[in-house]
Amino acid sequence: MAGALTHLDPLGRARMVDVSSKRPSHRKAVACAVVRMRPATQKLIREGRVPKGDVLAVARLAGIQAAKRTWDLVPLCHQVRLGVVAVEIEFAGRDGVRITATARAEDRTGVEMEALTAAAVAGLTIYDMCKAVDRGMILEEVRLLVKTGGKSDFRATPAVGEGRGAQGREARGEGRGARKRRTP
Repeated sequence: MAGALTHLDPLGRARMVDVSSKRPSHRKAVACAVVRMRPATQKLIREGRVPKGDVLAVARLAGIQAAKRTWDLVPLCHQVRLGVVAVEIEFAGRDGVRITATARAEDRTGVEMEALTAAAVAGLTIYDMCKAVDRGMILEEVRLLVKTGGKSDFRATPAVGEGRGAQGREARGEGRGARKRRTP
């Protein structure tokens, strides 16, 4: 049945999906996350003055390591033979850091969870590295952008995220540094 939850058996109990009869194919997934912070915190990261060290290098490594352990963290995930995991981190506006994680494999199941885990853990690592100077940081917009391979492909549309989270607020001119508008 279309739209059925594949991780449930006929009695509604959680189960691991059987992928043993699937043929391996090229799988790719791209996910992102955003960490919002005070502009002063972003400045410390840019200048390499965070007391714990090189925030972006450690976050990049943490994301890669997490992707390799996704099967151990998410109970019903299969262990995937990853070909590569790449974590790119860039500054977003005056008050954010955007993480983009890409996972690739030649396997019987997709790598969406690996890409999502890499992006989320890289974001958590940024929080951990900077929490001494900014406990108000927000990890948001953890989402899948692209999935290829297997039965179907997926590509997030630009509309995804509009009206929610910082990216939607920024698109409407309501980001952290924006002036508040007076309503008549």
